[in-house]
Amino acid sequence: MPTYTALTTLMGEPAAQALGEALEALEPAPTGVGVFEVEDGSGLWEVGGYFMDQPSDVELALLTALHGAKPFVVSEIPETDWVAHVRRELAPVEAGRFFVYGAHDADKVPADKVSLLIEAAMAFGTGHHGTTQGCLLSLEDYVSEGGHARNVIDVGCGTAVLAMAAAAVWGNVVIASDIDPVAVEVAEVNAQANGMADKITCLEAIGFEHEAIAKKAPFDLIFANILKGPLIDLAPDMAAHCVNEGIIILSGLLIEQADEVQAVYEKNGFELSQRRDIGEWTALRMCKK
Repeated sequence: MPTYTALTTLMGEPAAQALGEALEALEPAPTGVGVFEVEDGSGLWEVGGYFMDQPSDVELALLTALHGAKPFVVSEIPETDWVAHVRRELAPVEAGRFFVYGAHDADKVPADKVSLLIEAAMAFGTGHHGTTQGCLLSLEDYVSEGGHARNVIDVGCGTAVLAMAAAAVWGNVVIASDIDPVAVEVAEVNAQANGMADKITCLEAIGFEHEAIAKKAPFDLIFANILKGPLIDLAPDMAAHCVNEGIIILSGLLIEQADEVQAVYEKNGFELSQRRDIGEWTALRMCKK
């Protein structure tokens, strides 16, 4: 049975939140509504609904007129096993010494690589996205330069691919934290699948706000592959939880956003060690002075 999405954009958070609330009151009611800032500095917000039945074009048009939004774009989504589809589409990824693969490609794992089994799931970070690749390659370069981290945390870990990469290289226990409980569950499953259940501590946490994180801080390597806004907000906490001369690897950034984030972190005591652009995305490796 097909399902439907309805998406629009408008200026400003108050207007977007008001439209999101109005969208929830439609009949047929959406099964989910999302309100998100478009991370390009434009001030635009995206409002979308997910519907089991086709929404009324007339009602959507009335909402756009009342709230000053662009016309909703309604799309029909055919019934699809998305996880199975993604598994078919995802080829293994090589990033330096790291080889990220799904179980369907287990026969392709090279003997001389650090292999990381990541299945398609409801969490970000299969290794194929430019941000994850950039972080893995930044880690590869850091290790090749003689870097050694004894205390590592992956903030916003998603699938925990970065946490597992660090644990595989150095054999230390690594914290993998995420605000999303589903991501934490996926991280735990991936750690078990890679034989790292004793090396990856998975936590549900907002930033560094967790007792177990506070006990283990400060860290000498911090991953944060999230988004521009949260990265900027985390900058003071990142400095407070990183040792002097410690390393942070940041991504989730479009190329045009990287300079602003770099400037914020420089104001918080970091200096740029490496910048890596892959496609339209950037990864920054910075050192705390």
